[in-house]
Formats: sequence, structure tokens, C-alpha cells
Amino acid sequence: MSKAIKPHGGRLVDRILVGEARDELKAKAERPSMKRVVLNEREISDLEMIATGALSPLEGFMCMDDYENVLDTMRLSNGLPWTIPVVLSATDEEAKDLKEGDDVALVDSSNTVLAVLHLEEKHHHDKSKEAVEVYGVDDLNHPGVKYVYQMGNILLGGKISMINRPKHKDFAKYRLDPIETRVLFAKKGWKRIVGFQTRNPVHRAHEYIQKCALEIVDAILLHPLVGETKSDDIPADVRMRSYEVLLEKYYPKDRVALAVFPAAMRYAGPKEAIFHALVRKNYGCTHFIVGRDHAGVGNYYGSFDAHYIFDEFDHGEIGITPLFFDYTFYCKACNGMASYKTCPHDSAHHVSLSGTQVRNMLQQGQAPPPVFTRPEVAQVLCEHYSHATPLAQDTVPTKVAR
Repeated sequence: MSKAIKPHGGRLVDRILVGEARDELKAKAERPSMKRVVLNEREISDLEMIATGALSPLEGFMCMDDYENVLDTMRLSNGLPWTIPVVLSATDEEAKDLKEGDDVALVDSSNTVLAVLHLEEKHHHDKSKEAVEVYGVDDLNHPGVKYVYQMGNILLGGKISMINRPKHKDFAKYRLDPIETRVLFAKKGWKRIVGFQTRNPVHRAHEYIQKCALEIVDAILLHPLVGETKSDDIPADVRMRSYEVLLEKYYPKDRVALAVFPAAMRYAGPKEAIFHALVRKNYGCTHFIVGRDHAGVGNYYGSFDAHYIFDEFDHGEIGITPLFFDYTFYCKACNGMASYKTCPHDSAHHVSLSGTQVRNMLQQGQAPPPVFTRPEVAQVLCEHYSHATPLAQDTVPTKVAR
């Protein structure tokens, strides 16, 4: 692994306690005298990614210097590129008895202690500034902005020590930590690995750009996000099953790794594209696919803003090579997949379906055409929609100030 790409900051963080150190802190954290903060699902996924090194160089939830630098300059206080704040919020009621220098137990909804926060700072959460600087808008219709405004009014910063990893009932064989993907790549002899991020079921456009990327690297890490998403996004288990059936027939088995990415979706467009690339570097990827409207939602971002933002950093400081892809589609005149960079024909020849159109087709029991998605994937989607219940209104976990 000595020749593998270095993690962001040069060292893969490990904040998981073992042995006597774990036993001692666990006993302390379970005493009634230690203050507790209950984490929501996004905070739990962030906690686990900090502990496993997926968010290297972060060793805990951000203190004020890092937080403000990320908002103002897209860098941590030490100058390293970083675009998404990773913070822990608390309500006024939760925070009033917490003192800087205290250890605070971080627990899940069943009151199981997951970790201890070594509280360094408490500071006010400027929600409006975070919304504008990270998402580009202060609009509650944006799911990322909505989440920010439903967080607590106080941010708690400090390093964490994980005692108990969250228990996951799903995707067990696909939950690979960064150290595990790095070992896998080394065993396979892969030196150039491209990462692919998605929160949607795979379709032919995805397959096309993945295979284009495979032409210039040794292998691909298909890394679907399985953390918290909008309620109208297709569930993670359906997305994973669509990849499984696709890999059975259409991909070279000795050049593909499939693992889950446990992060929550921020929908921060270009800034999340940088975040996704840096994190995949921690998993051992040397290249990263950036498609059209990466991590976008609605009409908040330009189609290629996620490409342009990489120009604001030197390649050496990002450390992972982005591969930019244009809008791709099936062209009836070309009789194959193409993009605006390669296809000379008018858009009347292009087969293109929006997410809304695909959902409407599936809800009516109609499979998307083979030029849009493979029949095996369409079958997985049709089976899901035939049993799906009507979608509830979008909700996000809240920590409302009392």
C-alpha cells in the first residue's frame, strides 16, 4: 500500500478505540453523570466517517476556525481544501449545561453510546451564512438549506473517540471502510482507480461514462450513497440491487468493486462535488467522475458548475484527478450512447428522460426503454414501484431550539 494515493492531509485518521482505552471510556460514558447528546441519522453517518478516516483529516466535529474557513475560503484552517462543514448541533436546552473541556456522550435514538465528544468549543450557529456560503441560496425549498435551519442553534466542536460503531442491518458485505478499500485495491494490484458517486439507480448514461473512464484506469469503485436522502429519491436497497443485476452481465468482474458510501446527501452541487472527490481519495481512488449537475437538486446550480469549481484549486492540493463528462444520451442516428462532445446529430435524435418522467412511467407499470436503462435494472425498478406506497412529504431530522 506504500504506493497508494495518500489520504487528504497525508494520514488516514482512526478514531475507533479498542482494548483497555475503549473499556475505560465506555465505563465513563455510561455513567449518569456524563452529559449526553442524541444524534440524528446524518450526524451518526458523519460520526462514523470521521472515526474510520473517510473524512480525513478531520478528527472530530469542526471547531470555529475550521468551520468559518470552510464557509469563507473553502479550506480548513490549515489551508487544506475542504468545502462542506461537518458539524454537530445542539439545541439551546441541550447545550446550556455543556462546558468546554467536558467529555460528552454521543448516543443514538435508543440511548446507546456510540462515541465521546471531547468538547473544545461551543459557538453560535449562523444558519443564514451557512446556507448562502455552502448552498448558494437562503431558500427553504432547497433540501440542504432546510436541513440547516432545522439544526440546533449551537454547534459543538471537538475530537471524537468512537466506542461502539453504529449497527447496520443492510449492505453488510458492501460496508468497506477506507482502510479496507485500500487493502482491496492493493491485493488486486490496482494502481489507478476511478470512483463513481450516485444517489440514483444506474442507467445507460451512467454505464457509458463509467466504461469510458474504465478505458484509462485499472478499475472502478462504484460507490452509491446510502445515507440520508430526500424522501422522493429511490431507496438505497433498490439502487444497490440495480447495480448487482447490472454487474452480473455487463461489467468485467476483475475490474470493478462495489461498496456503499455511508454519507448523507447534502445536495450542495459544486461544493459537494469537491467534497465527494476528496472523500474518495481517502478511500484510495486516484480519479473521480464528475458528471453533469453533480449533487445538484432542482434548478439551483448550472449544469457544469461542479466542473468549474475544480479550477479554483491547484491539482496538487486536491490530489485526485477529476474526469469531467458532458450530458450523455442514446442517439438514434448514431445507434449508440453519445454525448454533446461526440454526437453531431440534432437533439431530436436523442433519447432523454427526466427523473420525473421515469418515475411516472414506473408508477404506471411501464418499464423505461432499453436505450435508457438495461432491462434487468428496469425490472428491479418496476418491482419496487409495484409495491411502493405513496411518498410522504419531505422531512429531515430536526433539532429545533426550544
